[in-house]
Amino acid sequence: MTNLNCFGRHRRRTAPQFTDSRSELFSRPLHSRINGWSLPLHFFQLLAWIIYSFMAIVGFGIYVPLLPAPWSSAAYALMGTAFVLHLLTHVAAVTIDPADLSVRTRKDYSSPMPVFDNTKHQHVIHNLHCTLCEVDVGPKAKHCSSCNKCIADFDHHCKWLNNCVGGRNYWFFFITICSAVVGMLLLVLVVLFVFIEHYVNPSVLRTAPQFQRCSCNVSCSLAAVKANVSWLVFLPVAPLETSSIGLLTLAFITVLLALAALLLLCHLLCFHIYLLSQGISTYEYIVRKRQSPTAQEKEQVPPALPSNGVTAQSLGPLESPGNCDAPLSSRSCTFKLEERGQTSARLPEPICAELEEVNEERRLEYSSGSPAQVIAAEPVMSLPAGWKPQTPGRGVEKPAEGRPIVQDPLGSSIMDAAVVHQQLMTETQTQYLGFTEQMP
Repeated sequence: MTNLNCFGRHRRRTAPQFTDSRSELFSRPLHSRINGWSLPLHFFQLLAWIIYSFMAIVGFGIYVPLLPAPWSSAAYALMGTAFVLHLLTHVAAVTIDPADLSVRTRKDYSSPMPVFDNTKHQHVIHNLHCTLCEVDVGPKAKHCSSCNKCIADFDHHCKWLNNCVGGRNYWFFFITICSAVVGMLLLVLVVLFVFIEHYVNPSVLRTAPQFQRCSCNVSCSLAAVKANVSWLVFLPVAPLETSSIGLLTLAFITVLLALAALLLLCHLLCFHIYLLSQGISTYEYIVRKRQSPTAQEKEQVPPALPSNGVTAQSLGPLESPGNCDAPLSSRSCTFKLEERGQTSARLPEPICAELEEVNEERRLEYSSGSPAQVIAAEPVMSLPAGWKPQTPGRGVEKPAEGRPIVQDPLGSSIMDAAVVHQQLMTETQTQYLGFTEQMP
């Protein structure tokens, strides 16, 4: 038996504890964040600035100065433009407040925001009115739970910027991604060029004047530098000596880190190019993905049931001749198909001819098995209750057009299966003999 402790602290709690559980009854009021510089800073935001600083120091301080004269100037110009543009747009995307105009007009970020009560309101924004910000917002505005305010033309909340991306800073965000991709690609090319020329022709990388003379600020041996044992970094401002192993190891780490960043940035850039071509935002894309059924859900959809109108060709040959002119009503003669329910149809002339040939070949020879057995995939003709056969001694009723007819009595009782089958055999043989007598 389970021992229920009714005196535990968690059962006597009347106020929520300060935990990370989402099932708490209440939560502390939160202030709205102004932009990406508002505390607390996100880990991804700090990581992005660390990677940017590392790439800038390694690229412009170590590897670009090692390039020969024509290429070094081009690398400084192209990489410098990409890195400076990325810095400016990155700062702008983080600093801009993407809130809706009505929220920014109020400018009351110091007061705590009210807690959303889902018992009173089904959605935070209802009829273009935010119940938390207590203002009317635009049609594409969404209330961000991380920033705790309504964002105009909401796209998504970026953890790398620690800020929401909306209509006011979306293009700064887009240019930030483009400049980062271009800068990383140029840096990888420069580092790979230095790595290859270090083994092929190291003299190409020693065109700087500091490699030809040893100044007082350089604590190195001129013979070691000229012998390709030592290299100089942070040229031309503060040249420092380093070994070839250190230079190549740093190049390997830089290339791996830049390729990983390029993989993420190219994926993000292609995704936003696709969104721009479709004219939708990231939020709208996610909503459409959640509403559209997946491939697994499509496979679970049951197939459409077959219609009740089954053609006579699919019924197969019958064991007894029928009236090909009169329609088969559901009361007189009902064909029960396997796993298809009941159906009724009018037999065409080709079917009647085929039935006559089959009956002539078989001569109504039936096996001694149980009459209740049904052959798979063949129709079974159920007889109406109260059907009475004609005795062999009596006259056979002749049809008007020289064809045997199927009787259509309306019965009210259920007969034994063996008796019904025996009566059917007798009646069929009698009608068949009468039919053959009329044949020329």
